[in-house]
Amino acid sequence: MTHTAELIVLNLTKIKDSAAVVHCLSGKWGRRSFIVSTGKTSPISLFLPLNIIEAEVIENKRSDLWRIRNIKAAEPLSGIRGSIARNAMTLFISEVLFRFLKEGQSDNGLYLWCRKSILCLDSLERGYASFHLRFLVELAGILGFAPSAGELAPFDERYGDELKILCEGTLAEALALPLTGKDRNEIAGILLRYLSYHTESDVCIKSLKVLRELFI
Repeated sequence: MTHTAELIVLNLTKIKDSAAVVHCLSGKWGRRSFIVSTGKTSPISLFLPLNIIEAEVIENKRSDLWRIRNIKAAEPLSGIRGSIARNAMTLFISEVLFRFLKEGQSDNGLYLWCRKSILCLDSLERGYASFHLRFLVELAGILGFAPSAGELAPFDERYGDELKILCEGTLAEALALPLTGKDRNEIAGILLRYLSYHTESDVCIKSLKVLRELFI
């Protein structure tokens, strides 16, 4: 069976010069991996973290690894791709989704929220240094364990006021928090520990170091 689907790129694993496995988020299948032929018709640039692509999906009854082809960008994301800082943030967010979401975990609400979040980040020209913190809070809510400042206190009590705004304030209020790079890094650590606890997983997000160096 063949049909067209929209996908969000989470990760890419090269398996040979002309082929790769692309790990994606979709509304229909949740997180799922596909094999793709890379080259002139499907350049690697199509599979940057959090790219929103449209592809023809070829189901294979004999394998869980389906193929995608005729791939094109569904959204240009010119704001993100023209910004080193926002590119780094997509690297972090895509790694979080890749590590925390299980293969086959399906929830169309998750996909639609994630798509909306990507377009929001793409539209922000400034004041987005704390966007990933709000993203982590909202992701926890989407997964079914929305945090409060009180619930986060056992993971660290130093940032109660800031966490209250991140959890209960508007997006504008969350992004306006006067945080240093050190503050953001420590709060990100708190939220990642909270996610790890509730998903019963021990996750190390390597790209957090990149954000730490950019948003000092």
